This record gives sequence, C-alpha cells and structure tokens, in this order.
Amino acid sequence: MPELVFFSGTMDCGKSTLALQIEHNRSARGLQGMIFTRDDRAGAGKLSSRLGLVTDAVEAAEGFDFYAYLVSHLSKGGRCDYVIVDEAQFLAAEQIDQLARVVDDLDLDVFAFGITTDFRSKLFPGSQRLVELADRMERLQVEALCWCGARATHNARTVGGEMVVEGAQVVVGDVNAGDEIGYEVLCRRHHRRRMTAATAHAAALSPDVLPVAEEISDRSRTVRS
Repeated sequence: MPELVFFSGTMDCGKSTLALQIEHNRSARGLQGMIFTRDDRAGAGKLSSRLGLVTDAVEAAEGFDFYAYLVSHLSKGGRCDYVIVDEAQFLAAEQIDQLARVVDDLDLDVFAFGITTDFRSKLFPGSQRLVELADRMERLQVEALCWCGARATHNARTVGGEMVVEGAQVVVGDVNAGDEIGYEVLCRRHHRRRMTAATAHAAALSPDVLPVAEEISDRSRTVRS
C-alpha cells in the first residue's frame, strides 16, 4: 500500500541527502518521480544537499496545490510513480492534507523530509500536520552533534554566533553562516542555556570564569572558616 512517510531530524543530519538517494535508487530502477521543495538553500526550484549534490525540483510556494498539480500532470499523459517533498516543515497544514490525498486517491508513495521544530523548539505547522497524518515516521540515523559532542536535538538560530529566540519562524539560512543569520544544532541542555559554540568558546577564554574545581575549593574554604 502507498504510504505518506515523514523523515525528520535536526538540521545537518542528512535529510536532503537521503531524499536525493531515494530519487537515485528509484530512478535507477526505471521509476519516475516528482520532486518538490520549498525555500531550499540553493534557491527556488532546487533540492540541494550540503555534500554538494543538487537537482531540479518544483518550487511548492505558498498556495501551491500538490493534488491539483499532480492530477493535471497525470491527466496530460505525464508519469509519476512516487513523490519526494523536501523542506516539508515550511508547508502549510492544508498542503500536507493534499499530500495525504495524493497517497490515498492517486496511490502514490509520498516521502516528506523536514525539521520537526523551529529555533524556539516549537513545532512547524507543516511538521505538526505530518506527525498527525503520516503513515510512518522515520528519524534519520545519521546523528548531528552539538558542539559538546552530545547528540543534537534542537535547532538554534544565531546572529554573529549568539543564539536568538525571537523573530519570524521562517528565515532561510544555513549552518556555519558566520556573522550573518545562521543556524546551529544543539543538544537540549545547551539550547536551554542558549550556549552556542561561539559563546562557549568565549566563556572558556574569559578571565572572569573560574574553573569548576577552583570554584568548589573556594566554597569549601569559606564553609570551613
């Protein structure tokens, strides 16, 4: 039976790479798919991976109707054996409903790839609806890592290396963006503390920060006196 499958994970965990791999594997077997994306880092109408791979895609802008587009394509004699949707977190809830209808009424597998939560740890509307409707959810096996080495579970927006928690939900950027608006993946602990790699490095170099052992020793001397 066709399925609506949601592949989720943080930034930098290989979602777009997997989308391209699925496209390669299926096209190598003679199947033809339709690829859609929204606000890709490489620009409109592109699906790109940080590994440097890129392919053309249909830009699913605001108001785009997946079901109507595919019905029109098939009615004109076009072929479509499966659907790939990258950056699905940016889609509206009704567009996810359209993807579910593509599965149920057109008997096509739909593979959706996206981030679950935004930089504030709040669900994207598209991701929330996918959680509600997907036949199956898959967490990416390639784990992104926080600067501390722990598994990254949260996406942080940064400006000049400083984490910010206010602003529009969707601002296109990338990891390691330097002084521009960028993104960094963090473990929950450091996301809660708003501690990015840059701020952690600055704190480590600060003469005002005492080593933990020295601080504990000072406290012990105070208690004894």
